[in-house]
Amino acid sequence: MSETKPTFYIIVPVLNEVPNLPRLTAAFRALEQRFVNDYDIQFVVVDDGSTDDTANVASQLSEGLQLTVLHHEQNQGPGSAFATAYAHLTVALREGDWVATMEGDNTSRHELLGQMMTRAQEGYDVILASPYAYGGGIENTNIIRILLSHVANAFLKGAIGIHGIHTMSSFFRLHRATAIVRLQRLYGPGIIEHPGFDGVVEMLIKMVTLRMTISEVPMLLDTSLRIGKSKMKVPRTIFNYLTLIRDRHAWTRVAHSEDFKVRELEPREGHRPKTVLGR
Repeated sequence: MSETKPTFYIIVPVLNEVPNLPRLTAAFRALEQRFVNDYDIQFVVVDDGSTDDTANVASQLSEGLQLTVLHHEQNQGPGSAFATAYAHLTVALREGDWVATMEGDNTSRHELLGQMMTRAQEGYDVILASPYAYGGGIENTNIIRILLSHVANAFLKGAIGIHGIHTMSSFFRLHRATAIVRLQRLYGPGIIEHPGFDGVVEMLIKMVTLRMTISEVPMLLDTSLRIGKSKMKVPRTIFNYLTLIRDRHAWTRVAHSEDFKVRELEPREGHRPKTVLGR
């Protein structure tokens, strides 16, 4: 790891993605070339119980890159994969570092990371790539899936009370390391409790509850770049989304406890706090 440059971590969960790996690892090389002058680029691939030699092929195709492959013996779901990656970074993250998360099936347009980084430099904690933001869109996707996605987004925003954000479930995000550290301090090293696709929505709920600053950039989602089918099981994911409504109250209580601690540590007239919040 560089002693002078901040580190840019790029996390990708994978499950039986051998056909998609040539394009994915080509994206890795393009990202290294794009950011290497300013950042130490580290790729973290989480093999979520693949049975098609995904981990070995990813390592072979990534020769020369700084790649770490983490393993789940059995498939646990993308929420668990992200949790494993965040826990792995617990002792590594420094102020000034960045953490991006991407799809493993090439539906995340990696070239948008430059635009996302530019937006983040305006002071935001998190940047989302959104097919629903003005200028974005979805191509080569079954109309039923598009309608389900729109309905799920609308329902979640209404039921959970999140406003001003267009996309809830996208994997493609950019985070300041300080945002990840804050989430880890409150919710544990892995941050995410829900193991499935709903885990990324859980994380967004927690970020909104903590009043993190979030912005979006439009993205054209083109599923023709993916070889194979989506791993999402729609009925199961819809059911899991409903459990988020139940669990968000506990996450909100944790966030409010942090607010209480911060108020307790603020200097009062004639007093100075002896400790400060930290990891």
